[in-house]
Formats: sequence, C-alpha cells, structure tokens
Amino acid sequence: MHRLDNTTQAYAWGSTTAIPQLLGLPETKAPQAELWLGAHPSAPSKVGGRSLEALITEAPAAMLGASVQQRFGARLPFLLKVLAAAKPLSLQAHPSLAQAKAGFAREEASHVPLTANHRNYKDANHKPELICALTPFRALCGFRDVAQTRTLLAGLEVPALAPLLQMLDRKGLAGFFEQVMTLPMQAREPLVKAVVLACGRTPVPGLEAECLNAVALEKAYPGDVGVIGALLLNLVELKPGEALALGAGNLHAYLEGTGIELMANSDNVLRGGLTPKHVDVPELLRVLDFSNGPVRVVTPTTGAEAVYPTPFPDFRLSRLDVSAPLELPRLGPDIVLCTAGSVTVNGLVLERGASAFAPFSDGALKVSGNGTLFRATVNDA
Repeated sequence: MHRLDNTTQAYAWGSTTAIPQLLGLPETKAPQAELWLGAHPSAPSKVGGRSLEALITEAPAAMLGASVQQRFGARLPFLLKVLAAAKPLSLQAHPSLAQAKAGFAREEASHVPLTANHRNYKDANHKPELICALTPFRALCGFRDVAQTRTLLAGLEVPALAPLLQMLDRKGLAGFFEQVMTLPMQAREPLVKAVVLACGRTPVPGLEAECLNAVALEKAYPGDVGVIGALLLNLVELKPGEALALGAGNLHAYLEGTGIELMANSDNVLRGGLTPKHVDVPELLRVLDFSNGPVRVVTPTTGAEAVYPTPFPDFRLSRLDVSAPLELPRLGPDIVLCTAGSVTVNGLVLERGASAFAPFSDGALKVSGNGTLFRATVNDA
C-alpha cells in the first residue's frame, strides 16, 4: 500500500470549505474545487515525493497487473476526484475514444501547445464519468424529452423564440441546439435576457425549478447563450449515495454539491458556455449525443461492498461502510479514500480524508476498522 499525497485544483467554482473539511485542514479563502487522486500527468498523486505516474511506468506489471496492462497499456486507466461545487460548472461534454484520438492527433499535428488555453484535447483518451453524491447534489444531465422542452419554451411566450421553435419542429433537437448556440453575438444577449425575464416572471407549471435555475445561471453568466442550452437539459437532484453515469457526448453541468467523481484517466472537456474558459461550440457539436429522455439515477448494489454499476470498462466505484473485517478480491490496481471514521487497508491506517494506492501485486484487500471507504478500480473485462 502506498499512502497518497494529492493535488487540489483551485477552480473558481469550487467550495472554500468542503475539501478542507474532508482533509482536516483550515478553511481557505481561495476555492478548492477538485481533489485529484491518480496518475494523470497534469496533477499526479505523489508517493513519498515521487509521482504515482512514474512509479507505475517503472513497474507496470506489478502495479497494474498483466490483464490491466494488456487492456489499457502501462498507465492507470482511471482518475478519482473529490468534486466540491459552490457555483455551476461549465456546460460541457466529453468525447468518445475515437473522437479523442482524432482530436488529439489533429491538435498535435497543428502544433497547439498542450498548455494553450484554446487546446481542446489534452490527451487521446475518452472521459466517461460517474458522480456519486456525498451531499445533496444538483446537476444538469442529458437532454430532456423533446416534447417537454417544447412545452417549456412555448410556455414562456417569448416572441423571439418562435422561429427557433419552428427549427425544433423542422430539424429536431440537434438543429435547434445548433441554431441557438451559433446565434450571432449581437442576437444572443437580447434573447437570453428575454427568456430569463419570462422564466422569472411566469415560470411554466411543472417546470418551475428549471425556470428558476435559468434565472440563477444568467445571474452568474449574464447574457451567456449557454443559459438557453441549459434549459434543454434534465435538472437532477441527487440524494447522498445516489449517482449519475455520463457517457460520451452527454451534455451536462454540475450546479452545486460535493461528490466522489470517478472517470477514465483523461482531462478532455469540450465546453459550450457558462464559463470564462475556452468555448468551442463547433467541436462540441461534433461530439454531442442528442438522445433525449429522463435521467437514470444509479444506485449501488447491496452487500458489504456496494458497487455502482456502469458499462464503462476503465473504472468501477464502490462504497464500503466498514464495521467488521472484510477481504476483497482484486480486479486490478485500487485507489481507496476514507471519507468517515478510521479504516485499515492491508495494514495501512486511513483516517478521514486519507487515501492510498494498492498495487495489484499486493493481492486481496484486507479491510477493517469503523468508517466509510470509497474504492476505485477497473471494471470487469
């Protein structure tokens, strides 16, 4: 077992309290948005001052196991995060594996520096993800049923929306979204202001929360056309312990709350708005999945190890409420994070906020103590 020293990302939307409280540190004035646990080159965890990425590169068979190395190469296939949002994140989606490989190669061939603000593809990997709520957690996730969206937009009775609703009828959701997101700059702010005014004045019955969310988003990002894009998405409120699984092309934005986020080992994000960061609407349109309908909330299996089922091969998240000794078989390398109490894993004591990497060569995980442990590993082959 290797105790991990992890990097915190101070993005502007982060909470000033949630991650410091988890780690037992004083509150900071600067936002602490994400705690990264893993081996992504942008912010790898450290083991005794050395990067976890370097340790894996030196001994991939022992660290990962032969099966994982064969499936994913000599790299850790997943990235674990604690995400703490006090303000909305950007409207965003992630590419498929094929799209990521092509996009990364294209930008490499164009000699776009990896650190450039306008770089879309930081690596050649896809980024499916799972967010599991530690606190009540609000998110926008996937396109709402088109019929409900038409009811919402028509119910606002905004004259400027009439031609766009005709586009929705003629060309469907994809045509409508593209038309809205590519409006000339001079047309965006008046439309957004009119829509938000209507949302605040006369919220559509049955969709009041969605309307009020649009008002809040526009207050944070005045005139941003992403506010209208957000009105097309499912508004979800997760209870602690519930999760969302987001595949390639899923348009989403996390709004507020703290959660455990597990994803493929990538930092590829394509943004459409609600952010001061780089926005590339044409590239976002290339990767979006316009499937529409209600969101499926993921709940864990029952038993000593509560697993959050997903179809993604790169990762699997589980939660253990430890009160008696357990022995867990291995699928590959593991990262474990204690979020409450005190848990011992293979002889290493982890208090609240502490984490560790378990090489595959360690064999079965032997867990004891009294507390809560999140476990990240690979999914079944």
